[in-house]
Amino acid sequence: MGANPLFEAMGNTPSMAQLLQQLKANPMAVLSRRFNLPQNMNDPNAIIQHLVQTGQVSQEKVNAAFQQAQRMGLK
Repeated sequence: MGANPLFEAMGNTPSMAQLLQQLKANPMAVLSRRFNLPQNMNDPNAIIQHLVQTGQVSQEKVNAAFQQAQRMGLK
């Protein structure tokens, strides 16, 4: 199984469990470390759309991250 594209994009945080915990606690803080996001944006779908539209993340990486989440039982 390959590495998670979102995990890679976040700068290879030491563990997936730690990243997941940080994302659950404060998603904007975690995502803002790597991506340029408007401060008032808090809808997950709007964030994904913004990242794809601005070229910060490819649609292929989004799809791969969703597939990985499904395999892990997160979605």
